[in-house]
Amino acid sequence: MYTIAQLKPGVAILFKGDPYVVTRSQFSKKARQGGTMKTVLRNLKTGANVQQTFSGNDKLEPADLERARCQYLYDDGNNGIFMHKETYEQFEIDLELLGDQKGFLLEGGDTDVLLFEGNAIGVSLPPKIEIKVVETPPGVKGDTAQGGTKPAKLETGITINVPLFVNEGDMIRVNTEDGVYVERV
Repeated sequence: MYTIAQLKPGVAILFKGDPYVVTRSQFSKKARQGGTMKTVLRNLKTGANVQQTFSGNDKLEPADLERARCQYLYDDGNNGIFMHKETYEQFEIDLELLGDQKGFLLEGGDTDVLLFEGNAIGVSLPPKIEIKVVETPPGVKGDTAQGGTKPAKLETGITINVPLFVNEGDMIRVNTEDGVYVERV
């Protein structure tokens, strides 16, 4: 059981029967009263955010989440089809739960899938991926005094800003958490 002092960002708890992860927490204590922890919780099944305040004597049950190494196979429109690397079982996950990160799923790429009570509820992407640039305008030398950027369309269909020296066909490394160019590979 977790106490309110253990509710830090990234901790998974069971709240009202569903798994939640703490995204923000702030502890406060007034003179003679017990402490309170104001939190923002993200439902791992639906993706909805909930604000919840816990008092000093509340105990919370940890969510029984498992991580399974899986391979992303393809997108069937609304869902992503994944295959478990050990059992070869295929299953689908609603890609809307991933939000902006769904643009970093590469077909045939490995990823960690979060399981709750045996059901897939989310995907944990690696912090950085290598991906190919398929379309970008040519960078003209002398356009900027400092380093400039230009839009580049990646093989998964998303567009990010890259430095002027990146060309079509280049492999680049991208941070999956914020969608920012890191380096050319």
